[in-house]
Amino acid sequence: MSAVGGVRSPLRSVLRPLGVADAWSAVTGRALAPYQAAVLRIGVALCFGSFLLREWPNRRMLYGDRAAWSLDLARQMLARNHAFSVLVWSGDRWWFETVYTAAIVVSGLLLLGWRTRTMSVLFLVCVLSVQNRSVLVGDGGDNVVHLMAVYLAFTRCGRVWSLDARRRRRHPERADGGRTGVRLWAATGLLLGWAQFSGIAKLGMLAPGMYSWSTVFWGFWLLGGLWWWLGRRDPDSEPRALLDALGDLLHNCAMLVIAVEVCLIYATAGWFKVTGSLWQHGSAVYFPLHVAYFDPWPGLSQALGAHPVPVFLITYGTVAVQVGFPFLVFNRRIKNVLLVLMMIEHLAIAVTLGLPFFSLAMVSADAVFLPTGFLLRLGALAVRAAERVHRVPDPLPTTG
Repeated sequence: MSAVGGVRSPLRSVLRPLGVADAWSAVTGRALAPYQAAVLRIGVALCFGSFLLREWPNRRMLYGDRAAWSLDLARQMLARNHAFSVLVWSGDRWWFETVYTAAIVVSGLLLLGWRTRTMSVLFLVCVLSVQNRSVLVGDGGDNVVHLMAVYLAFTRCGRVWSLDARRRRRHPERADGGRTGVRLWAATGLLLGWAQFSGIAKLGMLAPGMYSWSTVFWGFWLLGGLWWWLGRRDPDSEPRALLDALGDLLHNCAMLVIAVEVCLIYATAGWFKVTGSLWQHGSAVYFPLHVAYFDPWPGLSQALGAHPVPVFLITYGTVAVQVGFPFLVFNRRIKNVLLVLMMIEHLAIAVTLGLPFFSLAMVSADAVFLPTGFLLRLGALAVRAAERVHRVPDPLPTTG
């Protein structure tokens, strides 16, 4: 007998009198918001990978052997705050170049959705490693990428709009990963074992008295192998159904946490602005427009800053939208309007202040609130555009 809602009928018979059977089925029966998770995956991977590519000429000064934040300082701070970075395992240049290049490759593979279960965990390792190497390098966008990378590792973000989804659609018999998945699982296990037992890795505690990072990574690895083995043995078995239900539960909880995190970001930013005198006077937007560091288009900034009324309206509008979003997010129509305003705001920040990666990170996080119907229409437009680009033109008729 097949599982219902990810839970076998005996368990449902126990839960039904308690009134929680339907709720349990809702959160474990399927992965909710798959298109929103896919957009978040694509946006965050694009943001991080593009940043690494742009900073390729400066990579050693930012995160390598020439960084102002020395390797000794990084190791001391990581030992105190229990953070994680593979870049502190060795000071050799070849190690840094390998990790930095691998971070770019992993970002690209996650963007494409190739083996997303493994790539999402490797992406988490890469983001933590690069950002924790030089903690003084970064902005609010890096913090958003940092948080989203942690949450994405617990989501099923490759269900749609990914190479994994195409493989499952074309080759259902290889839905569990096939031979490539087994080889990738074995390779990551060997790398993790080498890091754990060779002495090179310093997988410290997450916090005093808590589990270590090695426990987290080994847990991901072992659960992935157990899920595959149970699927090969009996895809309809109760243990496999239980793992699928737990996977959906983790995905749905992670998506809920992401949504709450976005609300907290806007609420914190909005209420912080409320306490600032420049925001209260309606002139806060004026000053960044006249800072040379945030002035990629001087003519545009001067033209906007020369008109006090638009600056005043943008300043107060920003505060109102950010403060109100957490309270109005449950109204579908108002939420959609606020999303449009926020995305326009982030695009304006990218253009006028020269912060494209911050804007891309925030737009990607905002995508968790986008309606599924809109994303489906957007995906259909992208497919039609790709078909036009790859369409082979008819050969020209030959003349006699």
